[in-house]
Amino acid sequence: MAAQAPREPSLATTSRRFSQRSELTTEESLPPENRSAPRRKLSQKQKSMSSGLSTGGYLSPWPHYTSGQTILYNRKPCSVDWQPQKSVQQEKSLGITKPRYLEQLENYLRKELLLLDLSTDSAEELRLQPYREIFEFFIEDFKTYKPLLSSIKNAYEGLLAHQREKIRTLEPLKAKLVTVNEECSERILAMRAEDKSEISVLKKEKMDLLKLIDKKNEEKVSLQTEVFKLRKNLAEEYLRYLSERDARKILLADLNELRYQREDMSLAQAPGTWGEDPVKLTLALKMARQDLTRTQMELNTMKANFGDVVPRRDFEMQEKINKDLQEQLESLRADYEEVCKEHEILLQLHMGTLKERDQFYNELQEIQRTSTPRPDWAKCEEIVSGGQPRWLILAEGKNSDQLVDVLLDEIGEGLLRQKTFFQGLGYGSDVPSCLRFDGVVENKKSSRKEVLLLIRDFWKARLAEDKRESFSDSFFNFLDRRFETSEAMAWAYTIYEYVKLNRSNEVMIQFYATLVGKCSENVYLRHQETVAQLQKEMMSADQQNEGMLTMEQLNSILKSTFPLKKDEKIQELMEAAGWNAKSDISDSFKYSILFTEDEEGQSTLFVQKIWEQYMNEKAEYLEEFKQELGLELTSAVTPFMVREALMNIDPSLEKQALDTLVSQIFRISVSEMTESEGREEEKEISVNAALEYLQAMDVVRMGPREQDPAAKATGLSSLDV
Repeated sequence: MAAQAPREPSLATTSRRFSQRSELTTEESLPPENRSAPRRKLSQKQKSMSSGLSTGGYLSPWPHYTSGQTILYNRKPCSVDWQPQKSVQQEKSLGITKPRYLEQLENYLRKELLLLDLSTDSAEELRLQPYREIFEFFIEDFKTYKPLLSSIKNAYEGLLAHQREKIRTLEPLKAKLVTVNEECSERILAMRAEDKSEISVLKKEKMDLLKLIDKKNEEKVSLQTEVFKLRKNLAEEYLRYLSERDARKILLADLNELRYQREDMSLAQAPGTWGEDPVKLTLALKMARQDLTRTQMELNTMKANFGDVVPRRDFEMQEKINKDLQEQLESLRADYEEVCKEHEILLQLHMGTLKERDQFYNELQEIQRTSTPRPDWAKCEEIVSGGQPRWLILAEGKNSDQLVDVLLDEIGEGLLRQKTFFQGLGYGSDVPSCLRFDGVVENKKSSRKEVLLLIRDFWKARLAEDKRESFSDSFFNFLDRRFETSEAMAWAYTIYEYVKLNRSNEVMIQFYATLVGKCSENVYLRHQETVAQLQKEMMSADQQNEGMLTMEQLNSILKSTFPLKKDEKIQELMEAAGWNAKSDISDSFKYSILFTEDEEGQSTLFVQKIWEQYMNEKAEYLEEFKQELGLELTSAVTPFMVREALMNIDPSLEKQALDTLVSQIFRISVSEMTESEGREEEKEISVNAALEYLQAMDVVRMGPREQDPAAKATGLSSLDV
C-alpha cells in the first residue's frame, strides 16, 4: 500500500506563521539603512496573504487523493492474466488541475516579484525574499520534512551571509583599485603630453635639417655646373694654345728660311766673290752637292720612317684615352667574370630548386592522394572537461601529434573514472612487485593533480632514502605509509593505470618507464640534478638578488654547465628561454619562470628542451656504440668487445666506471669479468640486449670522441651508473 502523504495545514495556520517570520527574515537579508521600509511593506503583504490564502478554509490534498489509484500490482506486464485496466477514477484523474493552495502560492509569488523595487542596490536580496517566504511555509507546514528543509535553508543562508561578508571586505579594494586606475591614467596622459611636445620639437628639427640638406644639394649642383663649364673652357684654351704653338714654330721656320736666303744673296752680291779661286769654288760646290745628296737621302729616310707618325700631343692624348679604356675594360672584364660565376651559381641553385620543386610536387601529390583532411580540433572543446578555456590551455603550442596525445589522455582519464575495479596482474616475474596481486582491486578514481602530487612526493621520499630497496618496493611502502595498508594496493593500481595511459606529461611518462623497468631511476634523478644545478648557477650569477639575468649571462651559464654541447644546442636552449635573433644579448629576463609548472604539471619549454637534448645525445651515443661494434643486432658480443667499443667512442671514460658499466650489462661481477676475459667460457649476449640495457641506464658522454689535452685536463662530464 502506498505511503500516506503528510496532511497539508490550513491556510490560516500558514498565514499566522508567515506573519511571525516575514519581518525578521526581511530585516536580516537587507542592510541596516534599508530595513525600516521593507518592514512596513512586509506587514501589508502578510495581511493580504492571510486574507487571500484563507478563502475556502481548507487545503486541497492534490496530488494525495490520486496516490491510492497509482499502486502498481505485483504482476509482470508480459504475463497472460495481466491486462491494462483503467478505473473510472483514474480516467477522471487525468483531467484534474492544480490545487487552489498551489495556485494561490504561485499567484502570491508573481505579485511579490512585480511589486519589488529592483532599482536599489539590494535588488537581489529583495528578489530573494518572496522565495524565502514560500520556503518558510513549507518548512512550518510539512512537519515530516521540517528538519531536512531547515538544514537546507540554514546551509544556503550561511553561504549567503559568508558571500555578503566577503563582498563587504572587497569593497575597499575596489575603491583602491579605482583610485590606482585614475592615478595611472593621469600618469599616462602626462607622459603622452611630454612625448607629444618632444615629438613636435624633433619634427621641427627634422624639417630644418631637411631644408638645410636641400640647400646644400642645390649648392652642390651649382658648383658641379661651374666645374663642368670651367673644364670645358680649359679644354678650349688648351687647344687654342696648341694651335698658336704650332703656328709659332711654322713662323720661326719661315723666318729662318728668309734669313738664310738673305744671307746667301748678300754673299753673292758682296764684292770679291767673283775673285775667289775657281778650284776652291768647285770643291765647295762638290761638297755642297754631297751634303745636299746626303741631306736628301736623310730626308727621304725620315719621310719613309716617319711619314705616318702623328704629332706628340695627339699621341699623348690617344695614349691617355687608351689607358682609360684599358682600365674600363679590365673593370668590365672582372665584373663579367663575377657575373659569370654568379650566373653559374644561380644556374646550380635553379637546377637544385627545380629538383626540389619536382620532389615536393611529387610528395604533395602523394600526400594529397594518401592523406586525410586536417582534423578540426575545435570540436574537442565540447568533449574535454573544462570546455573551451581548458582546451585552449592544453592545445597551446602543440602540433597534431601532440594534440592526439592530449586527447587520448582526456579519453583515457574519462574511461578510468568509469571503471570501479581493476583486475590484478598476478604474481608473474615481469609484474612489478608493487602490483603483484591476484583478484579485483578498487579504483580510487583520483584526479590528474592528485596523481602528480603523489608521484612528486614519492620522488622526494626516494631521494631521502638510501636506495637499498628496489624502486617498486619503495613505491609500495610509500603508499602503505601514506594510506592504510588495505588501500595501498588500490592506490598502486590506480596510479599505474593512470600513468600507463598518459602520453603528454613527461613526469608520468618517466615514472611509468621507471616502474616497469624500461628506464633506470638515475635517468630522472640526473635530469632533476641538472635542473637544480642550473637554478643554483643562475642564483649565483644574480649578485643583486633581483631575480633577473641577461641573455649573455644565460649563455655563459649554459656553456659552463654543458661544456660538451655544440653552439647549435646552446642556441636552442636560449631560444627556448625566450631569446631570438632580433633580441639584444644584454636584454634581461626573469629566470625563475624557466622552472615553473602549469596546473597540469607540465614543465616549461626550457626544461622540456633540456630533457629532449639529453635523450637525443643518448641516442647518438648508442648509435656510435652500435657502429663501433659493426655487428648485426642478433650477433653475440663479449665483455671485452663491449669494453673496447665504449673506450673507442668515449676515451675519457674512467676505467672503474667502465668496468662497472660492462659488469652490469652482462650481470656479472667485475672480478668474474676480469678472470673470464679472453677465455672460451666468457659470457656472451646479443647486441640488441646490450643496446636495450644501455638505453635503460643513465649513460652520457664524458669527453669528446677525439681526445685532446684540454679535454683530459678538464674532465667535462660524468657517468652515473
